[in-house]
Amino acid sequence: FAGRAKSMKKARGLLPPCILLAFIFELFSWRGAFCQSPGQSSLIEAAKKEGKVIFYATLNINDSNALLTRFEQKYPFIKTELLRAGSEQLLNRILTEDSAGRSVFDLANLTTINALKRRGLLQLHRSQEFSAYPRQFKDADGYWATLYNIYYVIGYNPKMVGPRDAPKNWDDFLDPRWKGKIGMDQEEYEWYAATLNYWGREKAQKFHRALAKQSVHWNRGHTMISQLMAAGEFPLGIVYAHRVESMKKSGAPIEWVKTADPVFATLSPVAVAAKARNPNAAKLLMDFVLSREAQLVLRNANRLSGRSDVEPLVPEMHPSKLKLAAIDASIGEELTKYSKEFREIYFP
Repeated sequence: FAGRAKSMKKARGLLPPCILLAFIFELFSWRGAFCQSPGQSSLIEAAKKEGKVIFYATLNINDSNALLTRFEQKYPFIKTELLRAGSEQLLNRILTEDSAGRSVFDLANLTTINALKRRGLLQLHRSQEFSAYPRQFKDADGYWATLYNIYYVIGYNPKMVGPRDAPKNWDDFLDPRWKGKIGMDQEEYEWYAATLNYWGREKAQKFHRALAKQSVHWNRGHTMISQLMAAGEFPLGIVYAHRVESMKKSGAPIEWVKTADPVFATLSPVAVAAKARNPNAAKLLMDFVLSREAQLVLRNANRLSGRSDVEPLVPEMHPSKLKLAAIDASIGEELTKYSKEFREIYFP
C-alpha cells in the first residue's frame, strides 16, 4: 500500500486528471479489499454453505420480517425462517425441544435469554458489533446484546395535568391528590420485579403497598393505558416512552416524564443457539441485526436502539439524559414468583 501511494505521488504531475482519478479509485478499492476482515469473509463463506437460518423472536412480525428481508437482500444465498411468539412461549418451546433432543432454532431473541445461557443452550459469539453497545446493553460474557429497548416511564395527559404539576418521580404517585387518577397494566410484573431489584425488597414493597391504596385504574396492555390516558379517562399512567412519542406525532395529548430515577429499561437480547444447525448463518444474522444498518430499520419502525451511534427517537431519550436502569435479563425466569407477589399486593 505504501509503495502504491509513493508511486501515485510521483505520477501526479505526469498523468492526465481523468487517469489520475481512476488510479486513485483503484487504489482505495484495493485498500478496502485489503482491510476486509478475514474472519468476516470466512464467516460469510461458511454461512453460504449452510444456506439457511431459523430465527425465534419476540420482535413483532412486521419488524422481524423487515430485518429478515433486508438480510436476505444483503445475503441472497441464505434463506430465513421466522417463528414469532411471546418470550415465555419461546422459552418453553426451546426447553421442550431441547429435552426432546431436537433443538431447532439457530438464533433467539427473547427477554429471558439468561435462562438459556444458564442451561448451556447458547454459544459464545462476540459479535463485531458489540463495541457499539454500552456495557449495560450487552452480556458481560459476550453471549448477547439487546436488539431493542423499551423504557418504562410515567406518562401524563398535559390537558389534565400541567408539566409543572406532573409527578417528577415514582414516589410522587403516592401523593393523595393522585388517588383514583393512575392507570396501570394489570400484569405489570416486570416493572414490579425491577423495582425490587433496584430499590431493594423492603423499600420497593413499601412503595407498592402504598400505591395499591391509590385506587388504580387497571387495564390490559401499555398501549391501552396510553390510549385511555390520552382520551382523558385518567391523567397519569405507567407507559412505554416510544409509544408516547408515536402517539404525539399523531397529535394525541400525551407526554412522559424525563426525571424519573430510574427509567427502567427492558432489554430484548439476541443470541446464537449452542446447538444451532446453521451456526455460521446464525452468527452472520446476529451481526446483521445488531448492525447500524439494521438498527436504523428498527428506529424507522419507532423502536429504541441500544447502539451508541443510532440517534434515539427524540433527543430526550438519549441514555446520557436519563437515569436509565437496565432490567436484569434474568427476571423473566422468576416471573411466576413476581406475578404472585404483585397480585397479593394489588389484588388481595
